Amino acid sequence: MNLEKDKVYVEHILECIDKINQYTGSDKQKFISDDLVQDGVLRRLQTMAESTQRLSDDLKQTAPDIDWRALSGFRNVLVHDYLNGIDLNRIWDIVDNYLPALRKAIENIANQLLK
Repeated sequence: MNLEKDKVYVEHILECIDKINQYTGSDKQKFISDDLVQDGVLRRLQTMAESTQRLSDDLKQTAPDIDWRALSGFRNVLVHDYLNGIDLNRIWDIVDNYLPALRKAIENIANQLLK
């Protein structure tokens, strides 16, 4: 485990989630109706998922409740399949229903790293 590297990526993941919440204001209509908000959210989701791929395997094993593989796959869809269209309602579902739990799990990891 590269503790310093993992800390950087964990902090980046939390920052991305916070920025997404800031951009949307937890308002689906704001997200759906504003291209700039959509672009910001999609970019932050992409870089957040990229950061999860760069975490050490040792660190990932400390949080088996996180579906690391799904996060990686999600990143690949955002990066490689965007021309087929992004389902904004599905993205909102992820933002609204999955990011809060991910944030909590990543906060727990961050707290463990600071010990």
